[in-house]
Amino acid sequence: MAGMTIDQAQTRAKSRSETTERLKEVLIERLMLPLETNEIADDSPLFGSGLGLDSVDALEIVVAVEGEFNVSITDEDMQAFRSINTIVDFIELKQEGSK
Repeated sequence: MAGMTIDQAQTRAKSRSETTERLKEVLIERLMLPLETNEIADDSPLFGSGLGLDSVDALEIVVAVEGEFNVSITDEDMQAFRSINTIVDFIELKQEGSK
């Protein structure tokens, strides 16, 4: 956030927080997770020991993220799908690149 004013940094932080919350809501809805948004840690792994998601869930996540956040995802982008934070980073990068 170097080179930003305090207002710009606050706006960006608010936007990131909103994206994070919406992503969690979308995952809960699409994957029918028996969780609340505050029960999903931003850095918790989505697969394996974290939320325990699998490859079928990964496809559902891709479709959900593409539809909800209007970003295109390629096979090379899949490394970003490790945690909520890494997906939000990916979404922000793609959305900034399309401006």
